[in-house]
Amino acid sequence: MKILIISLLSVCGAINASSQSMAELFIKMPDEMIVQLEEAWRKDLVDLYKSGKKANLENTMQGQSSLLQLTDDYMLLQSTERSTIELKRLPLVNNTYIICMITTVYAPVADSRVEFYTTEWQSLSADGLFDPVSEAWFPKDDADVSSYGFIDARIGKDMFLAKYSLDADNMNLTAEYTTPQYLDEESRNKIEVFLKDKPKIYEWKRSHFE
Repeated sequence: MKILIISLLSVCGAINASSQSMAELFIKMPDEMIVQLEEAWRKDLVDLYKSGKKANLENTMQGQSSLLQLTDDYMLLQSTERSTIELKRLPLVNNTYIICMITTVYAPVADSRVEFYTTEWQSLSADGLFDPVSEAWFPKDDADVSSYGFIDARIGKDMFLAKYSLDADNMNLTAEYTTPQYLDEESRNKIEVFLKDKPKIYEWKRSHFE
């Protein structure tokens, strides 16, 4: 773990990011990472939000983008009608940070991609920072996943869909199993009896989610 922290500090250049609020990080986000909103539009959204007005703008895809929540270290953006972007500034050591970015697409069931960046928006490998949840985590510990009922509900549904979300008030990452929402009601009812009642919760511990 010590090696990981040293590596991250090296990549991040030991930048003092204490003055870089989430608003500033969002505004300077590379345009190619959020093609719906150019930098000037992102600044307009921040200004509208801070003024207490509805932070809505028409984007380049002829739809609406809305800044829904913004704090010093968290942001939630409804980027399109069917997608959201969450950003969270996560602390390392010596007043340095990295950014966790979650892009969720609703098509129609929510499915997320988790990525990490330096505060200069350089891409970071997720290895050592985060281990994606597997489908095998979600059945109850005593569930018989080899039973006919479980297998019957999963027939023809080889995909694994999961929605990840960040918390504005803490440094937790939540993983929800969304594959059942893709199933018809009968199959969903069959499979839900095998599943845990709560999502998986990750906690940020110094330099990684665990």
